Amino acid sequence: MIALLRGRVAVSEEEAVVIDVGGVGYRVFCDARTLAALPPAGEAVELLIETHMREGAIQLFGFRDRAGQHWFRLLQNIQGVGARLALALLSALTPEELAAAIAAQDRSALARANGVGPRLAGRIIAELEDRLGSLPPAMAAGPAAASPGDDALGDAVSALLHLGYGRSEAHRAATLARDRLGPEVAVDRLIREALKELAP
Repeated sequence: MIALLRGRVAVSEEEAVVIDVGGVGYRVFCDARTLAALPPAGEAVELLIETHMREGAIQLFGFRDRAGQHWFRLLQNIQGVGARLALALLSALTPEELAAAIAAQDRSALARANGVGPRLAGRIIAELEDRLGSLPPAMAAGPAAASPGDDALGDAVSALLHLGYGRSEAHRAATLARDRLGPEVAVDRLIREALKELAP
């Protein structure tokens, strides 16, 4: 099973790249962010690889880092999410944004990916939100989900939503501020510090 490819970019395609490894071209399907970061044709490239064998065909999926590869694997454990849909999610959201959207239960953020509707977004959140806290920081790449009883955090997120911020960014900013200030922080101060996190 192929786990890594190191070679030169032969051809960049819409959904894949062909990597020349010692004169053999391997077509590797990638998310849009990985494809956009590839060097020009003829330049050296190295990708982590997931090998899938389906109906006699071998397909390779490539990733720049272990966080993307891990989320690709994790997402496919969910009913209705195959390899292509997992790539679509990683094209629409970085691993950090995925973690934040799941922690904030932000279905609309997940639904930005082609092929992901509200029902599937809800299933992804339901199946993965309890697992965020157990992920290594490099894999989760986002703040830990709040406990259901964290009223101050919920009030701060609600206030930020009323100010026009999206659910994922509001949750992330409030969580970062809460983690920095401690769990006993007052709501008004938490909102002020979250706004600082959101400042450009």
